[in-house]
Amino acid sequence: MSNSKQTDGVNAPELKAILLGFRREVAWVAVFGIFSNLMMLTPTLYMMQVFDRVMLSNSEYTLAALSMLAVVLYLVMGFADWARSRLLVRVGTRFDTLAQRQIFRASFDAKLRSTTSANPQALNDLTQLRQFLTGNGIYAAVDTPWVLVFTAALYLIHPWLGYAAAAFVVLMLGVAVIGSRVMGPLQEKVQAAQVDSNTYLAGKLRNAETVEAFGMLKHFRRRWLSIHDRQTEVQSRAQEATHRLQTVTKFVQYAQQSLVLALGAVLAINGQISAGAMLACNALMGNALRPIGLAAGSWGQFIDARAAYRRISKLLQEHPPRNDGADEVPDLKGQVSLRGLVAKAAGRTQPILKGIDLEFRAGEVVAIVGPSGAGKSTLARCLMGIWPDTEGEVLIDGTPLQRWPRDAIGARMGYLPQDIELFEGTIEENIARFEDGRDEDVIQAARRTGIHDMVLRMPRGYDTPMGEAGNTLSGGQRQRIGLARAIFGDPAVVVLDEPNASLDDAGEAALVSAVRDLKTRGTTVFMIVHQQNLLAVADRVLFLENGQVTRFVPLVAQNQANANAGGAQSPSASSAAPAGQNEIVARAGPSTP
Repeated sequence: MSNSKQTDGVNAPELKAILLGFRREVAWVAVFGIFSNLMMLTPTLYMMQVFDRVMLSNSEYTLAALSMLAVVLYLVMGFADWARSRLLVRVGTRFDTLAQRQIFRASFDAKLRSTTSANPQALNDLTQLRQFLTGNGIYAAVDTPWVLVFTAALYLIHPWLGYAAAAFVVLMLGVAVIGSRVMGPLQEKVQAAQVDSNTYLAGKLRNAETVEAFGMLKHFRRRWLSIHDRQTEVQSRAQEATHRLQTVTKFVQYAQQSLVLALGAVLAINGQISAGAMLACNALMGNALRPIGLAAGSWGQFIDARAAYRRISKLLQEHPPRNDGADEVPDLKGQVSLRGLVAKAAGRTQPILKGIDLEFRAGEVVAIVGPSGAGKSTLARCLMGIWPDTEGEVLIDGTPLQRWPRDAIGARMGYLPQDIELFEGTIEENIARFEDGRDEDVIQAARRTGIHDMVLRMPRGYDTPMGEAGNTLSGGQRQRIGLARAIFGDPAVVVLDEPNASLDDAGEAALVSAVRDLKTRGTTVFMIVHQQNLLAVADRVLFLENGQVTRFVPLVAQNQANANAGGAQSPSASSAAPAGQNEIVARAGPSTP
């Protein structure tokens, strides 16, 4: 069949456009449905001919010919059903391919921005929607118009049979509508309860060590059982309603079979229809009610699919496509400018950062200090362009960070957050940011951060899976691997958020060496520091307090100011660190997340 419209950027309207892009495929499904439903008349016509002709003529040749023709028609029906089911499977795969990339991207953005619509079930919603669109739901939609055809056929056999078919169709539709009104709200409550239960449990499993260390398992289990009990209660109500609906539906189906057969018998006794027509009308009635029964049976799936569609649409609408093109970022000098930078957070009346205007020279090392809660880590995230709610601009070489393609600019920047997250994969893949064919660059980054020998001592060297090594690595080792990842590929800008928080003396020495190496290569480095060691390699110190810059001076000038204010340093103090560094660190206060 034809290729559907490909859409790289998908938002809520374009999700609908993707579905409309399969119009031709759905049309072919309807065409095959015509053959399939027409062939369903075969048993009715066959039965009428056998009872009304063969039984009267006693002709075995006629019976053989009718039987052979019926088999051929059944083969046509089987082929039509196979063709449309195969077509729907291909449509589902194609739809999944078109939508899943942007849904994955939107889910990632939602998590990054920590919005209320950050739904971890988005890809499951896509699967649920695809299964409905390629399952019984589409069959019911395509076959429903044939209810009128089969009802008209019954009317042609005898008007009373047509009236009876119409009455049962209306009755089945009534059952389906009532069932939808009852099942819809219950099904939505079941989904919400499942999400709450799964989210709560997943959060506790992610922090299993902390839960075990503090002996909190029984308390969390009690809370989870309470949430799970509410989920079970809602599911029980939904299952009871489903069983009641199925019972009513089954009653209507069996009742119509007997009543229509009885009506046909009355008409046959009065000579208004033949005996063959009496038996055939029952099968014809079953065909007339089959699409409605199928629709009623798949109504719950329709409700789930509709809810999934709405969630996906909301997610894509709130997180539209970003510039993720394959454009290459030119060689950056690393000049960084902040223009009226304001950072906000939900639940806070005051901004975290309050209108910062600064210029940073390319290739300089900037130490950022300040008390707890001053906004240092928020500034680090703003410099990387990953803080969700900002005003103003962060410019790299005079271009706003948001205008750079994220995949391209991300490769030219390095970031070491406070909480080091190493991903499933090997050590080499983590350092290489999961790029292929960068073995030499990986080894170079490891050597520059002093972890090459440490990695070689691991069971499989650079091929050691983090799933295995992650359980045995110390905090300092994880931090040093994260540092190697940050400087991988000679980035133009590197942001280090408390890079020595978990390091020992050897690790700090390697870190200082790495920062000096970055400086010699012309890399612009931002460091959030709380200890004096790293100040020795800084060019300027930025004092941040209450979201505002209180001072931004060269380290030499700061040292001179402190020397003039405090007098001469003792020889031991001078040898330990440049003058004024202890005072700077004291102002910085304790570590802050």
